[in-house]
Amino acid sequence: MTYGDGIMYKVVIIDDEPIIVEGLSRVIKWEEYGCRLAGTAYDGMDGVNVIREQKPDIIFSDIAMPGMDGLKMIAAIKVEQPDAMIAILTGYRDFDYAQTAIRLGVCRFLLKPSNLSELEEAVQFMVSELKKKHPEEAKEEKAEGAEDSEGKDSEGTAGSFIVKNALEYMESHYAEKITLSELADKMYVSQWHLSKLLNKHTKKSFSELLNEIRVKEAKQLLKDPSLRVGDVAEMVGFLDIAHFSRVFKKCTEMSANEYRNKKLG
Repeated sequence: MTYGDGIMYKVVIIDDEPIIVEGLSRVIKWEEYGCRLAGTAYDGMDGVNVIREQKPDIIFSDIAMPGMDGLKMIAAIKVEQPDAMIAILTGYRDFDYAQTAIRLGVCRFLLKPSNLSELEEAVQFMVSELKKKHPEEAKEEKAEGAEDSEGKDSEGTAGSFIVKNALEYMESHYAEKITLSELADKMYVSQWHLSKLLNKHTKKSFSELLNEIRVKEAKQLLKDPSLRVGDVAEMVGFLDIAHFSRVFKKCTEMSANEYRNKKLG
């Protein structure tokens, strides 16, 4: 159960309970499945970093760790590592949550405590799926005209999920100083991936989307005659009124004062 000149499938285990990480590391005879343990982590962000570094084939992860949004993490993994097989270990017994995780590309949803037979079945299943993606077999399938769209489907769903959450975050925090880097960290993806996803799904850049959200809010605030244009600019996240004026005119084809006069006139 190896591929590519004896290289073994790489496994990463992520859980905030060390006893679970140690247990999984030792109880499963990884070599018998053509696997090797490539890394472990004890929180979500460390887990994302280990995954980026190791590019594992198989991931076992909890999704209810402190300070981490498990669904966002899954989406990030599927976008950056679309072929990775993900098994979730959790005590979270919410059906809708599980269904969302599965739509995002999780192939096994294991409730804690999981017994050895369940864990072994999950490993067997993930290895069998990976074998289907063996480079030589993939060439044969392509020659036969077969198509495997499952990976692309889950990657697309994950991308939509990330964009939806990114836009919701911008709409809730438009008054703050938001950078692409900070937003990417919130979504557990790289700046490059987030920028690419926003462009793909909205045909707009991060700055264009944020400016549109801020101008939309500014238009509402300008209806209040007690607020100066400078006040409105600051309230929607612009530190420089000249910059606000340029952005507002670009989005509405009129100045902030012209817009106000039109609405209040």
